Amino acid sequence: MEQARRQAEEELRKHREHLKELVEERTRELKAANKELDAFAYSVSHDLRAPLRGIDGFSMALLEDYQDQLDEEGKGYLRRVRAAAQRMGQLIDDLLALSRAIRTDMLLEDIDLGKTAQTILDELREQAPERALEAKVAPDLFVRADRRLLRTVLENLLGNAWKFTACRDTAVIELGVLDVEHGEQGPLRAYYVRDNGAGFDMTYADKLFTPFQRLHTTEEFPGTGIGLATVQRIIHRLGGRVWAEGKVDAGATVYFTVGEKARGSDSREAARSVLSRTQRKDNAHA
Repeated sequence: MEQARRQAEEELRKHREHLKELVEERTRELKAANKELDAFAYSVSHDLRAPLRGIDGFSMALLEDYQDQLDEEGKGYLRRVRAAAQRMGQLIDDLLALSRAIRTDMLLEDIDLGKTAQTILDELREQAPERALEAKVAPDLFVRADRRLLRTVLENLLGNAWKFTACRDTAVIELGVLDVEHGEQGPLRAYYVRDNGAGFDMTYADKLFTPFQRLHTTEEFPGTGIGLATVQRIIHRLGGRVWAEGKVDAGATVYFTVGEKARGSDSREAARSVLSRTQRKDNAHA
């Protein structure tokens, strides 16, 4: 009996040592992969930008210095070359932001979401002071998270709301919070950014957070299709979830949680719960 116990303990010790070796090996592999990602990001940031700057710069020089020798068709071609180079530069920036979102270290601290959002909204106003904006920011929106990553989330969500309300006489952008019911798991505190913009067809809601997937053409609204993918990766790192609801030509709402483990996998069910609560409130005030 004693011999069997000792044999079992020895087997258990060997298994623990083997598991430790596997963990150490995987850790080394992960560190090596991160170094390769860092090298790739550096290459993208520096090596690929140089030829893009050359393409854009020489195209601009042709437009400025040889405009008398170019007809309108030729000038149009050069403007399209410049636009493509600038769009490629923006795509590089967005890809690097997506990469940083999953690799950078986090520093958790108490953050005033409302103050951060107001700063971003003021910056958006400065970019287009001729636009009318009705901003609604709920008070006392405090959350514990990484300040830089959460600002990136709000920059993307508020930037999207600003972009997709460009067709409105008055843009209405709201940052708020409510509790989402999750059955036995209890209520889940969800923050949201809502707008009265172009909206989207819920049939394609699953594509919103996939890189390079766009529900509008670049002619309608500029962008690279990276922003919401970056938002999702950051929110997942912060232990939360993100989902969206919208209707064509009736605006959109993006919900996200922070600092909570995802409870349940069906985000659409959570979103329907949110909309149901919101509709009940609207009916009560009607």
